[in-house]
Amino acid sequence: MSRYLILLPAPEAEWAALPPEEHEKGRASHAQFHEDLREGGHTLAAVGPLEPSDQAVSMRPDGTGAAVVTDGPFSETAEQVVGFYLVDTEDGDDLRATCERFAGRGEHIELRRLAE
Repeated sequence: MSRYLILLPAPEAEWAALPPEEHEKGRASHAQFHEDLREGGHTLAAVGPLEPSDQAVSMRPDGTGAAVVTDGPFSETAEQVVGFYLVDTEDGDDLRATCERFAGRGEHIELRRLAE
């Protein structure tokens, strides 16, 4: 059994500005992804949206053994990670194909296998 992390990067401001029907389209895409994962025999270990990046707390080493703590995202980028899926599977190839179909519906995702 292998474990994969599927990251969901997105431009938060653009998503927030979309009309409700686009949000519903996104929810439907995720619901279909859940069904596709289930049908492929993949197990969702955890899944969830994240709070907006402006509510993040960033922590970096300060070089003296302490940390510099700042409110807000780690970096200023157009996209932030807005959610994730943690998936257990016996079939990484099928999981990749399932993710490709999900992305083909307009979702931007990053698929990464957890190191063992």
